[in-house]
Amino acid sequence: MASSHTSSIHVLLLSYPTQGHINPLLQLGKRLAAHRSVRCTLAVTRYVLGQSKPQTGAVHVAAYSDGCDTGGYDEAGDAEAYLSRLEFAGSASLDELLRAESAGGRPVRAVVYDSFLMWAPRVARRHGAACAAFFTQACVVNVAYAHAWAGQMDLPVAPGKALPELPGLPAGLGPADFPTFLTEPDGGCLAYLDLMLQQCQGFEVADHVLVNSFYELEIKEAEYMASRWGAKTVGPTVPSAYLDNRLTDDVSYGFHLHTPMTEESKAWLDARPPRSVVYVSFGSLAAPSAGQMAEVAEGLDNSGKDFLWVVRASETSKIPGGFVDKVKGRGLLVTWSPQLENAAGWSEKAKKAMSEGGSSDSNIVEFLSKIRFK
Repeated sequence: MASSHTSSIHVLLLSYPTQGHINPLLQLGKRLAAHRSVRCTLAVTRYVLGQSKPQTGAVHVAAYSDGCDTGGYDEAGDAEAYLSRLEFAGSASLDELLRAESAGGRPVRAVVYDSFLMWAPRVARRHGAACAAFFTQACVVNVAYAHAWAGQMDLPVAPGKALPELPGLPAGLGPADFPTFLTEPDGGCLAYLDLMLQQCQGFEVADHVLVNSFYELEIKEAEYMASRWGAKTVGPTVPSAYLDNRLTDDVSYGFHLHTPMTEESKAWLDARPPRSVVYVSFGSLAAPSAGQMAEVAEGLDNSGKDFLWVVRASETSKIPGGFVDKVKGRGLLVTWSPQLENAAGWSEKAKKAMSEGGSSDSNIVEFLSKIRFK
């Protein structure tokens, strides 16, 4: 990989403690560390580090406390309590970590923090570090949340309610096109809705805004974010083996907090025709009720289609009794699905964006140059 003409740069990547947030930051770190004289350290919570055996390549790993070192999120009891602990303990722990790195002769030049960790900039700046907010979601999702945060759309977004044409968003969007946090704020966790909106502080507070997407995928949205907040796309943040193959041995994500059923799901998918399988996953934050899970199950059953449904282990008790046997042979339920392997056909545009001189690669080089001369 070509040098970005930087020297002695130490970048700390501060992650939010879920798998879908840790791995994108790790992959960005691998890209940064591939440039000459750039040291990258990924900070994860002590609980997360104790639950996994990370393979992080050239990226160093450090631990910080979220106030729940023994049991993680479950130790706090609910989202509001956890996020409060995370801010209080995380702020103090990040301060200690930055002091330790400086004392060890490795002062941190920039902190790239997950946009959910809004408290990180004030800590980083006390140590003279630049701050970059990293948004794991696509540009269009970030723009939608930003408009909601600014009060430019009434919540919830629902059928029958007039939705104004908003800059940076495609025309003609309906409620079904928006994140469920905006369409059903009372049906989920209000603490997470607040988190989704408050993360938009990063657009105004951070020195740099980095987005896990690529220009060619969302041209209109990426251009809006660039003109409004100076945001730069630096993705897709997936292993190099699925893109340009420029990073040696970068063939998989480094953190696995769940046990993937890789061979089973891959073999099951390979036995079916292309474009014939319905894929269902609610991610690591959403917690559908038993009634909602029953509706999804009924819909999948009535669809007549083969389907792969990812249900977290903590949610399996909500699956209707007898459903698994009823759809045997047509449906596969797994507790975690390896998305990279299941969707390995990355587009040429994505590969080009991350290749040398591509849109995302150029933005990464530019970011390093800016923090070098800050």
